[in-house]
Amino acid sequence: MLEWPEKVTIKEVGPRDGLQNEPVEVPLQDKVAWINLLSDAGYSYIEFSSFVHPKWIPQLKDAKEVAAMISRKKGITYAALVPNRKGLEAAIDTDVDEVSVFMSASDTHNKKNINKSIEETYPVLKEVVQEAKLEGKSVRGYVSTVFGCPYEGAIDTDQVARVSGRLLDMGIDELSLGDTIGVANPRQVDQALHEWKQWLPFDKLAMHFHNTRGMALSNVLVSMQHNITTFDASLGGLGGCPYAKGASGNLATDDLVHMLHQMGIETGIDEEKLKEAAVYIQRVLNKSLPSHQMQVVNKERV
Repeated sequence: MLEWPEKVTIKEVGPRDGLQNEPVEVPLQDKVAWINLLSDAGYSYIEFSSFVHPKWIPQLKDAKEVAAMISRKKGITYAALVPNRKGLEAAIDTDVDEVSVFMSASDTHNKKNINKSIEETYPVLKEVVQEAKLEGKSVRGYVSTVFGCPYEGAIDTDQVARVSGRLLDMGIDELSLGDTIGVANPRQVDQALHEWKQWLPFDKLAMHFHNTRGMALSNVLVSMQHNITTFDASLGGLGGCPYAKGASGNLATDDLVHMLHQMGIETGIDEEKLKEAAVYIQRVLNKSLPSHQMQVVNKERV
């Protein structure tokens, strides 16, 4: 008999990682309304936006306004992505609970994403982490392309460990490892996690899977067998990566919640309220969301 965790933490990244890849800009009022619906669904963590330059991610240019207008609920961490000190200053001005820094395990992807090599990125992020800590903020670190890069192909596990180790040494509170283009398979995830146990503290580890090839839930199951109980997900399967061709949607929060609840694993998330939030953003975007749960909902609504 396999042993499963009693509870899993799901970190909602849809308002940031989901909307940044949409071809249309969602109106401010709709973003705020959607995040408020997510807040009512029982999450403990919502990444609401990113304080990057509008030139790079115009869909999230209203991060300050979103932060000021959402109804923050007690017990929920409202987080935002920051690329550098300037972004951090803007995030702190809005009183975010947590800031997230990001880089890639692939040098080419890192250059495409933030216009810097891996080595050039370390001092920038170190400054952000240190300043955020001085301001009393917790810090999350994302490492992208840990299972494969659209430019370099397969990424060595020791390269991922080196990059992750540098972020951990800076003092981040949590490390999220991302399958940015959705190439990982369960056996690969199992092997990589076995190797990373030698170097990385799994009590600080989260996994961020994309469902490009339909293997995200399978990869979650494997991760749970390694005692990982924190996963990033995006409601309805929204998102991808603007700098990784073919990186279609994230792991869908609604599919993940449904699977876990069917397995008797707690998430704290209300599936009916989750569906309400998914239906809302689907209407705003004027397109069907790709998650399996929303396919069922949409058939029922016909």
